Amino acid sequence: MDFNRQVIEEFRANDGRVGGMFEGGRLLLLTTTGARSGARHTVPLGYLPDGPERLLVIASAGGAPRHPAWFRNLVANPRVTIETGAFTQEADASVLDGEERDRLFARAVEADAGWAEYEEKSGRTLPVVALTPIDSGPPRGPQGQGLKRIHGEFRRELDAIRREVAASGTTIGAQLRVNCLTFCHGLEFHHGSEDRMIFPTLERNRPELAPVIDLLREEHEVLKGLLAELRAALASDAPDPAALAADVDRLVAEVNAHLDHEEERLVPVLDEFVL
Repeated sequence: MDFNRQVIEEFRANDGRVGGMFEGGRLLLLTTTGARSGARHTVPLGYLPDGPERLLVIASAGGAPRHPAWFRNLVANPRVTIETGAFTQEADASVLDGEERDRLFARAVEADAGWAEYEEKSGRTLPVVALTPIDSGPPRGPQGQGLKRIHGEFRRELDAIRREVAASGTTIGAQLRVNCLTFCHGLEFHHGSEDRMIFPTLERNRPELAPVIDLLREEHEVLKGLLAELRAALASDAPDPAALAADVDRLVAEVNAHLDHEEERLVPVLDEFVL
């Protein structure tokens, strides 16, 4: 079995978690349509958050002199499929150019100098591709298990941010700010969906859960305050890395406690609802 196939199978078997060289990194599976064959091809790729609407991938091919096949495929057929662990979604791929490409590539290099090394080794300008997911709704299947998969993505992203803040030294780079702000938006959106849809549905169908749901709503408010503090720290021209690390540590503790509590009390009930 080739390396990519091993990673793909591990990724799908473990809701997006993999070991080895990708352990702890941001990884997605990208499926493209062959430019010539029309066949579907899947590859694992590292990605960079770019706000709530899109993800970025860079066609480095490990510094090879030619663009990778997946890049040539999406140029010919920009509608792709991405898998993140919790979600499998169609997405539109757009090859960035000009100032936007250069700015976002520089941001990636600031976070990881390896991108610049790949570009120098390749002898080509590495393409930067934006992937814009098309909303597909919650994961299919029992909704309790879907909730756990979504929580798993939040846990992995928060762990990655904590490591990045700890390794940031005396400055907070632009990509790290984007990573943090993207996480804040994602968690608030998730909690808003629960407050507007999931919790009212449970209150109607399982009124005995009212005290639990009241407590979860209170926890949402606590987390909302911590996210606001994190955003305020990041809004500074020169955030204090030590203070930011403390903010992130508090957020990690509160988020994990909330997710654990929610899974313990709601997953068995939500598994009665199947999409």
